[in-house]
Amino acid sequence: MALDTKYQPEATENKWYAYWQEKGFFRSTVDPEREPYTVVIPPPNVTGVLHMGHMLNNTLQDVLVRKARMEGKNACWVPGTDHASIATEAKVVAMLKERGIEKSSLSREEFLHYAWEWKEKYGGIILEQLKKLGASCDWERTKFTMDEDLSGAVIDVFIDLYRKGKIYRGVRMVNWDPAGKTALSDDEVITKEVASHLYHIRYQLADSEEFLTIATTRPETIMADSAICVHPEDSRFQHLHGREVYIPLIKRRIPVITDSYVDMEFGTGCLKVTPAHDLNDYEIGLRHKLPVIDILAEDGRLNAQAEILVGEDRFVARKKIAKMLEAEGHLLQVEPYTSNVGHSERTDAVVEPRLSLQWFLKMDEITQPAFRNVMEDVIQLHPPKFKNMYRAWMENVRDWCISRQLWWGHRIPAYYLPNGEFVVAKTAEEALRIAEETYGQSFAPEDLRQDEDVLDTWFSSWLWPLSVFDTRVFGGEAPNEELKYYYPTNDLVTAPEILFFWVARMIMAGYEYTGEKPFRNVYLTGIVRDKQGRKMSKSLGNSPDPLALIRDYGADGVRTGMLFSSPAGNDLPFDEKLVEQGRNFANKIWNAFRLVKGWEVSETAEVQAPAAGSWFENRFQAALAEIEDHFEKFRISDALMTTYKLVWDDFCSWYLEMVKPPYQQPIDPVTYEQTVGFFERVLKLLHPFMPFITEELWHALRDREEGDALIVASWPKKETFDPAILQDAAQIFDVVTQIRNVRSAKGISPKEAFVLTVNTQQETRYTAYKAILMKLANLTDVQFGSEVEGAISFVVKADECFLPLGEQIDLEKERETIEKELAYTKGFLASVQKKLSNARFVAGAPEQVVANERQKQADAEAKIKALEESLQKLS
Repeated sequence: MALDTKYQPEATENKWYAYWQEKGFFRSTVDPEREPYTVVIPPPNVTGVLHMGHMLNNTLQDVLVRKARMEGKNACWVPGTDHASIATEAKVVAMLKERGIEKSSLSREEFLHYAWEWKEKYGGIILEQLKKLGASCDWERTKFTMDEDLSGAVIDVFIDLYRKGKIYRGVRMVNWDPAGKTALSDDEVITKEVASHLYHIRYQLADSEEFLTIATTRPETIMADSAICVHPEDSRFQHLHGREVYIPLIKRRIPVITDSYVDMEFGTGCLKVTPAHDLNDYEIGLRHKLPVIDILAEDGRLNAQAEILVGEDRFVARKKIAKMLEAEGHLLQVEPYTSNVGHSERTDAVVEPRLSLQWFLKMDEITQPAFRNVMEDVIQLHPPKFKNMYRAWMENVRDWCISRQLWWGHRIPAYYLPNGEFVVAKTAEEALRIAEETYGQSFAPEDLRQDEDVLDTWFSSWLWPLSVFDTRVFGGEAPNEELKYYYPTNDLVTAPEILFFWVARMIMAGYEYTGEKPFRNVYLTGIVRDKQGRKMSKSLGNSPDPLALIRDYGADGVRTGMLFSSPAGNDLPFDEKLVEQGRNFANKIWNAFRLVKGWEVSETAEVQAPAAGSWFENRFQAALAEIEDHFEKFRISDALMTTYKLVWDDFCSWYLEMVKPPYQQPIDPVTYEQTVGFFERVLKLLHPFMPFITEELWHALRDREEGDALIVASWPKKETFDPAILQDAAQIFDVVTQIRNVRSAKGISPKEAFVLTVNTQQETRYTAYKAILMKLANLTDVQFGSEVEGAISFVVKADECFLPLGEQIDLEKERETIEKELAYTKGFLASVQKKLSNARFVAGAPEQVVANERQKQADAEAKIKALEESLQKLS
């Protein structure tokens, strides 16, 4: 077959993805005879398009799923999208504005019609993009958090938790998003350092000319002040306890109170108390029964209670009030100040603390199993350092505000009655019946008014590992066959920033509704950053277009490029050179295939390197053991690097060079068949990382029967290997490399052949690999001896090697070279000895790791001895 000199990914990717889908290789159904391997996708926002974080996250999931499928497990990867209440509503509102329509002019039903229209048009984009990446999801299982059955499950959970007394309605201080015009949970607030100002404002005492000075970052809230507070033990203000001051500009009188909350060292030691606009102030207000004056409307503008600047935006009002205070002599000083300010995770608007009537889920009891089972490693976080973050969140958890002032989402199933009471029910008909039974009177359907709010988006996605398989379980029914088979799921791959948003809550829901964990492992990825360390974002314009990367470098190149430097939990400093390296790797594999398929096979051909097969078999098994260990510990990046080195260095650079027949000569059939077999096993290891090129080459290596696809081929079986064979071969490769280095340094052609003489105690090593050594280093013979007159010498471990170059040897230069190598080897030995002298390392590291370090020590000691002997000969 005619082969392109370079791998052409686009046609290959389209062909094999269509083939996999057509053959149903992604499909999973309940099969009691097979072990399930289940992954649920972290559902991307239905508003979303593929970004670099999605690329990393879904590549990792696909690697795990493809490997499990090849291991014979019943791999089930469930895809889907999240309805994303705040983000989607904002998109729909923007779309309507472009059409000249204001949301306020629409009824709820009209608005939802537009929202569903938007979802149908744009909602599937990101899932289609994931197919370009190679994601092997069971697309027939695709779910959306507002599918009818999933929505029903959300309502069932609300009703169940309400009836258990775990959901309540009350007025609380909440985080308010003025852009989204909705409440947020604490977890949806991102704290950022903001350059601000500290304003020093004078408040005149009501009964004298004396002043109190307060320092605040928010002068626009002075109209909401209910008191000035000082510490009861602050001697500077004891004479002012119980007196009153005037609020500047509006001249309203407020009391001076005392509370030990006040920090005497901060600012002026006086605190303005604004219960409606600060959580701590609200707590002080409750203790002292202070009035609550809310001066901000839901959009962040000053309302009528502000008395001045009504209708102004809060930040505009800040500047104007500062000028007004200065004009009236109330502003003493303005100084630069850096403060931590909460921002909405969805809209990036500065969050306002706001008293609001909302629905809450009690978190004191429901969190306990989720906390305990992570701390006890029933559910394992990878890397485990995130347990500390998890602990901090769970130990300081507050009740979850689950209501949102939006129309897009799951509407709260609470119905209000004319008597001011409410009932919770799944339908209006059921609500009417419950109301009549509860209050002993008749109600007409029009007497009921359903709550206008919807539930927090996370209140649906916390059910995801359960609801994608069985929605009835939340209504109290027994789990169906799918849930019993696929749940608990195996591995969850997600980002640390939603460890509490989503992961902890899924664990809560899992234990609440099944008494079982939702997954066994949580792999936490890092954040993809640019070369300057900045998080990639549209606003910074520093994020490449993932689909353009796939077009330019191929999906396999992008996948491996993303994984080359992305250890779990650590941020990935993305550089396009990484995906270029991935593309080059694909080309290397392609060229290795072209080389092998270009060989002519002949029964009469001479076997080139009898020891090559034994060496690579052992090298493959050693690498496989290492790869399996990396996968077991969720070191996916390390698993790829081990595979990469096996393919690039061991298979392409060493093995194929060993067995390659002379130019235009045939290869013997035994070696050829062995090589194709090795290539097949290499492709199996590569497939989870690089699915497209490996499937292409799998079919090109041999004629395959229908359905004999790499995606469902068996994963290589781990077998024992002989470390001695690997050590012997490594020594031979070192000798070859040193000879090549000598040729390069001396400007000697690789075609010029030499006799190599070796001073060694391990002659059998060189005898076994003699043919390989002669071929790879272009030698006419390998002999043994202790010294060769007029030869360049070099040391490999304990062996001294001599190359007669037929020229005058510069003894001083040779001595200098040996001394440098001796100094380096002594330094290396010292570092190894330091490690081995650490009792903690020796006791805690895996046995093989310690054995490797001891072998390094022995090799270094032998090499030092040989180098010192070489120096003596030169003296």
